[in-house]
Amino acid sequence: MGTTFNVVGQRLPMHDGAAKAKGTAQFTDDIMLPGMLHGKILRSPLPHARIVRIDTTQAEKLPGVKGVVTGWDIPDRPYGIVPKARDEHALAREKVRYIGDDVAAVCAVDPEIAEEALDLIRVDYEELPAVFDPLEAIKEGAPLIHDGVPHNTSFSIHKEFGNVEKAFQESDFVFEDRFYSQAVNHAPLEPHAAVAQYDPLKGELTVHSSTQIPFFLRRNLSATLMIPESKVRVIKPKVGGGFGQKIDMFAKDFCAAWFARQTEKPVKFVYDREEVFISTRQRHPMYITVKTGVKKDGTILAQQFLAHADGGAFNSTAPTMMALSCYFLMIPYRVPNLIYEGHHVYTNKPVGGAMRGHGIPQARFAVERQLDLIAARIGVDPVELRLKNSIHAGEPHPAKFIINSCGFYDSLKLAAEAIGWKEKRGKLPKGRGVGLAGASFPSGVSNMSHISSGSVVQMGQDGAVNVLSGAADIGQGAETVISQIVAEVLGVPMEDIRITAADTGVTPLDPGTFGSGVTVRAGNAARLAAEEVRGKLFRFVAEKLGAVPEDLTASNRMIFVKGSADRGMALKDAIKGYQYADLPMPIVGRSDWFPPATEPTTLFKEDGNFSPNYSFMTQAAEVEVDLETGKIKLLKMVTAHDCGRAINPMLVEGQLEGSVVGGMGQALYENIIVEKGQVMNPSFLDYGFPTFMEMPEIGAIEVETDDPIGPFGAKEAGEGTQLSPAPAIVNAIYDAIGVDFMELPVTPEKILEALRRGK
Repeated sequence: MGTTFNVVGQRLPMHDGAAKAKGTAQFTDDIMLPGMLHGKILRSPLPHARIVRIDTTQAEKLPGVKGVVTGWDIPDRPYGIVPKARDEHALAREKVRYIGDDVAAVCAVDPEIAEEALDLIRVDYEELPAVFDPLEAIKEGAPLIHDGVPHNTSFSIHKEFGNVEKAFQESDFVFEDRFYSQAVNHAPLEPHAAVAQYDPLKGELTVHSSTQIPFFLRRNLSATLMIPESKVRVIKPKVGGGFGQKIDMFAKDFCAAWFARQTEKPVKFVYDREEVFISTRQRHPMYITVKTGVKKDGTILAQQFLAHADGGAFNSTAPTMMALSCYFLMIPYRVPNLIYEGHHVYTNKPVGGAMRGHGIPQARFAVERQLDLIAARIGVDPVELRLKNSIHAGEPHPAKFIINSCGFYDSLKLAAEAIGWKEKRGKLPKGRGVGLAGASFPSGVSNMSHISSGSVVQMGQDGAVNVLSGAADIGQGAETVISQIVAEVLGVPMEDIRITAADTGVTPLDPGTFGSGVTVRAGNAARLAAEEVRGKLFRFVAEKLGAVPEDLTASNRMIFVKGSADRGMALKDAIKGYQYADLPMPIVGRSDWFPPATEPTTLFKEDGNFSPNYSFMTQAAEVEVDLETGKIKLLKMVTAHDCGRAINPMLVEGQLEGSVVGGMGQALYENIIVEKGQVMNPSFLDYGFPTFMEMPEIGAIEVETDDPIGPFGAKEAGEGTQLSPAPAIVNAIYDAIGVDFMELPVTPEKILEALRRGK
């Protein structure tokens, strides 16, 4: 990439990093307001039961209690993140569908009294038969969890590209294998929280929430409380991690708003750790069967894919999750013929939802594991197999994805070289091995509603710049990246930028943080707004310098003619002259950005270009397996990621490293254990994700491709990295001990059992 910039591409710290390090950054639970009440939620002790009677009399009488609400008190307004899949009420109305389901809520003068009041609520249940496995739930005669949903299958997708049967007949080999990926929790450090205020004079509601999508939350609050959106303001304070788990509205948002309106006092709800584990969201467990036809040289001719996702009690993002799982099978490889059949199935378990990768990690585990199985069966090197089938920029895509930039081939080469593939694969002592896997991910969404990002940029009399953006920074550094983009366009240093973001009462519309689209969507909106400011200023300065605006450039608080450093003007002098010419101050630029889309689609039925651009990546792992204890140590992980241009390489590397750790947990440690609907390990201690003691050496390689759509060429960075660490690690385990694992996680117990059986 030949072009260099002054601020874009710099390794700058997050603009709010110091506040977070000092502890002065304000998260939702830090908000304390005069007269504030505190809420708690009563949860179901049963996996499936009809609510016969709820008696709140004793709870209401407890001194300090200011309100009690049940599902029977609230409007019958189901909500959900995907319009066609709305199946959830803020509090259960007729039935409970999993252990932890929201039944009633209390608000009181302090959290302890609210907790005590929960014990005074009497609920009579009629227990119903329950089902805990999707393959059991689809059988004839299985208990129905939602009325009108036969076989508990809430969403199915069937897609066919090319002629699969013909391609299988033309294949030299056809292999079929079955895989399983487990439930994984997001485990953000900051628990879910909400603080609501209500102004009875104006009828306006303000909700501070630990959310990834303030504008979606506003919409759901408006719909379920039956308040106009114009009367609901959602403010996102600092968020301590989301990873998809804070996309949905939860009972804490609704109940805080409900009680604030009822009591006319501010109300706070904060989930404890057990509630975060059980009553929010988790990555969908998934059974997957893959059938692949290949030529002798490893060329993939066709794939057939069957998936059953364990959705738990509600839909959440089910349709989108299943569609992504389907369409991202066909990328990063060239798969001309494909049949995908996927089913989202209700069970009486905690609810599945968006989590980093959103249905793709499960699919990629199956595909990338099977590619290694196929490589071994036909005697082709796994890297060569992947290189032969890798897709390239400009290639037509069967599902109509438009791939303008693609660094997958290079990422494979670089990751293999960095892990020492040629020197180590099959050549290390027993117990050590290397493996790799590839993937691709969208940079947001092109073709759905509510995906336009807006921005307002204002340059004041002193040259300082205020940016308004609806984008939600949840710890990934979005506000820093947007600020870098504006600073680059206006030729000012980062210290001149002030950003206000994610406040639906102040900032422009934005779809929020999901699908890794923030940098591309909100970054482009901010870039265009900043260019409008620059254009106004340049037109004024060009006349003074005897040039045309197109010949001017700005950097380091200077505006000058390109190639003529002596023909310029200090930014402060330009603004002063602009002001003295009676031109309006501050100089304001407004813009919004909508991804180019000619064939609108959600992918549920119609194909189309789903994302403005696509990132590509390869992860390569080196592991050591203790043959006596079965303990697996991830020694090294290399992640080579095509993120277009890295706006801030340090933040990109942070995202890559975080995703590697998440993938490592999925591969080796993390598993939500459920027995008869009861989560058995809802704590950081029992859940067992990796700590710093398990950290491997991590090598992050940025494969930069100058994408024509992204701001300054940028694409997604980080979320896609979580797609393939798990298969890369399990492929390395095969190289280490010669055992093929088809289920996650791979634990020491499974290692020892496999070694004992000689498999």
